[in-house]
Amino acid sequence: MPQEERANPVAVAPVAPDRSWAPRWRALLEARWQARLRDVTELSLAYHAAAAASRELLCRAIVARRKLADVEEALGRLAAGTFGYCEQCESPIPDALLAAVPERRYCPRCEAGAGPAPALSGRSQA
Repeated sequence: MPQEERANPVAVAPVAPDRSWAPRWRALLEARWQARLRDVTELSLAYHAAAAASRELLCRAIVARRKLADVEEALGRLAAGTFGYCEQCESPIPDALLAAVPERRYCPRCEAGAGPAPALSGRSQA
């Protein structure tokens, strides 16, 4: 008589975090996007208006553009349903870290260079 296959009693299906607060994140990210866009616009106008633009102004404009792009990418992840998950290991990023930096892309473990956590992904692979 063949043995019945048994499910591993240790394996637990990952539970998707409650993301019902997505509209709050969208509003926060859109406000940050508007602020970053204002910064980029002001710095770009100042840069182009100056006959001999200083290197510092150029560096500030580059940083402001990168920050704007970071927020735009976060809005894209929010629309795609991947906001709040690490881009490397797909584990959930703690809400407290997202509250501090909503455009955050990586969990603390991956950001520190320790590599993906050995546990299963926090997002279902449907």
